[in-house]
Amino acid sequence: MNKFSLSGVAFVFFAGAAQAVPVNLSTWSAEIGPGAQGAANWSLAPDNNSVTQTVNSRVGVFSNGSATSQGTALSGSIRVNTASDDDFIGFVLGFDAGEMDGSASSVDYWLVDWKQGTQNYAGTTAPAGLALSHVTGATTTEADFWGHQGVVSEVARGTSLGATGWSDLTDYTFKLVFTASLIQVYVNGALEISQSGSFSDGGFGFYNYSQGDVTYAGITENVVAPVPLPAGLPLLAGAIGLLGFAKRRKG
Repeated sequence: MNKFSLSGVAFVFFAGAAQAVPVNLSTWSAEIGPGAQGAANWSLAPDNNSVTQTVNSRVGVFSNGSATSQGTALSGSIRVNTASDDDFIGFVLGFDAGEMDGSASSVDYWLVDWKQGTQNYAGTTAPAGLALSHVTGATTTEADFWGHQGVVSEVARGTSLGATGWSDLTDYTFKLVFTASLIQVYVNGALEISQSGSFSDGGFGFYNYSQGDVTYAGITENVVAPVPLPAGLPLLAGAIGLLGFAKRRKG
């Protein structure tokens, strides 16, 4: 609840909380990126509201394609159901269908990835922790994704999870806020990343790289909108302010 008071008169505004709507993942599609491993395998649950990536795969995305997702928040849970690996799980934002293709003519999306353990591979090092990166070009080189180099430019790391990997067999809740000027990443209710800027529109997606048996579940989406200022309020506030000023002058 937001409260505004002027000269003894209180105005109270309630933000209309948009209801979170379950996401039907059966309309989403998979894309593969660079790497020496096989393609990811995204297995939908019968309710179409959760999906498990089952294999130790090359770079892969499961997304709603070229949907316009700005102005919304995507929430749910993420869990690695094995203790046999330590690689990347995460998300993409502003992602358009075809952008994972190494021959795409135009690429501009944001990558949120979370590595369990620091590891050297493909001639570069992937540090443990949660990060936000900007992907600005097509690539057939998996080292770009592994080491956040080349067309994958890291811009931020998590406040408390920036150097801390995810834990095996553990459920984490997440929320991704995506607007034209703001990206926010929450894990277990804590704000880990908040990045301001000017962001191109596009879709949400799940990201997986060299990590099998990962489940994204209970996915919901809701509108993120500022509380509108009621029409005429500035004029009314100004008039009340003048009355208050006149009253004080008479005293």
